[in-house]
Amino acid sequence: MSSVLNVRDHLLDELQLAVKTSEKLIFRMDEADKRFRPADNMRTLLDVVHHLVSIPASDLMIMQEKSQEEVQSLELRIAEITEPARLVEEFRYNYEQFKSYIQSLSEEELLTKSTKAFYMEEGVVQIKWLIEVVTHVFHHRSQLYNYLKQNGHELNFFMLYG
Repeated sequence: MSSVLNVRDHLLDELQLAVKTSEKLIFRMDEADKRFRPADNMRTLLDVVHHLVSIPASDLMIMQEKSQEEVQSLELRIAEITEPARLVEEFRYNYEQFKSYIQSLSEEELLTKSTKAFYMEEGVVQIKWLIEVVTHVFHHRSQLYNYLKQNGHELNFFMLYG
């Protein structure tokens, strides 16, 4: 296997870790947590979860040059889900779809195929999109962890690595 495909697989492994550990956090969420908002100008915990769950699917749509309306439609559908088990199921599905797309790309496509998001002026190569998705998911996993911790949940750093 080439070095490029090894890097791709390492990034997908990291994304899978972020999904798996996020799922553990999502399952800790109770009804009262869903409305928790650390400040008036911030999302609720449930809004953070909705966004987190949507990232692999919405970013995949963006990578595939879908329209803003198509992406918003997906996000609105996910925003209707409130049960932790359904949210986790959706997150896993979205991750698997994203992973399948990334794995379907050749090494050359990963490095040179450029696609342009509806909100950008320039295109971005697929490997950079992959890195963006990984960092985006980790960012919001951290946000979810912090929201739960602020709302009184007993959490520890080691939960994020296994």
